[in-house]
Amino acid sequence: MSCKAGQRHHPIRIRQPRLTEDLPGCGRPAYPLDVCLDPPDLAAWRNPASGIPGVQIFDSGLRGPDLVIVGMVHGNEYAGGHALEILRRSNPVPLTGRLTLLLANLEAFDRFDQAAPMNSRYLTEDLNRLWHPSRLQSDEHSRELDRAREILPFIERADLLLDLHSTLWPSDPVFIVPPRRRSSDFACILASEEHPAALVLTDLGHHGGSRLIEHPRFMAIGGTGRACLLEAGLHWQPETVDMMVKISEHFLKDAMRIHFQGRGTDTKQPAEMAVVTDNVMARSGDFRFVEPWVGNTCIPNAGTVIARDGHDLICTPYDKCLLIVPNLRPRQGQLAVRLARRTAVHLNS
Repeated sequence: MSCKAGQRHHPIRIRQPRLTEDLPGCGRPAYPLDVCLDPPDLAAWRNPASGIPGVQIFDSGLRGPDLVIVGMVHGNEYAGGHALEILRRSNPVPLTGRLTLLLANLEAFDRFDQAAPMNSRYLTEDLNRLWHPSRLQSDEHSRELDRAREILPFIERADLLLDLHSTLWPSDPVFIVPPRRRSSDFACILASEEHPAALVLTDLGHHGGSRLIEHPRFMAIGGTGRACLLEAGLHWQPETVDMMVKISEHFLKDAMRIHFQGRGTDTKQPAEMAVVTDNVMARSGDFRFVEPWVGNTCIPNAGTVIARDGHDLICTPYDKCLLIVPNLRPRQGQLAVRLARRTAVHLNS
């Protein structure tokens, strides 16, 4: 996907006849595998009153919106487990409607090993790539696909859904939304609670499959379901739990107003919005950024070299280009970075 006419000033890839020896580069840094957060005690989630492991329901008994907060779609992102356990202990019954707290991949979490913390992201396939009807309604089976079908009823009834995630590489917090105005409005309300306001990003989807926020409940034209994903901070860091809890509490505080009026409490600082224009894939096994970029870094000038991929230089295609969650050690064929531009307009499609 390209920028609108007149906004792209420079090609992203430039083929070099040979590698230049003087091009700076950060190499391929070691994975940041410092585990500074113990796994949470999730005993209360094993056999809950809902009858489905990982699902806690708080029902006001009064008619109102269905609120859903999801954590641990990836088993090793257990900051979300800590956050939802903190919420569960607070007995967060809404004034009206119903709240569902959902730990999505307990089985993968149970495989967590601090000596190999990346190996428990999932068991057989990524649970956050399975939410298109062609997968959910297929005859296929996997541990994650079966789990997606088990928790699907709670997703299909959600009016407002917040999906909590964390990142392997450093990044400022960012909200990701499907290309629907109703969801970007929802995320902007939550993002504006931060100081400075967090970034709200509409992206190009994921090449590996549909994410939870792209389920038809949230993608339907003219529908009412709203969803956003929060990348709250680094895996295995206490500060990430704090961010998740704070945003979840803001969500619950403003849920009624968001649902019924489409807005939250008044805020003095509007959220910053951006749209992804390009997904940069690693075409070789030797993709190296020139600096260890932090997510949401803004590169001022078009044509700035940000990485090299084998014999290709990777450049920013326009001024004020945002680097979204750079993967500093991408494998060949893997997403290395998303490029985004700020926008004042919500993206609808």
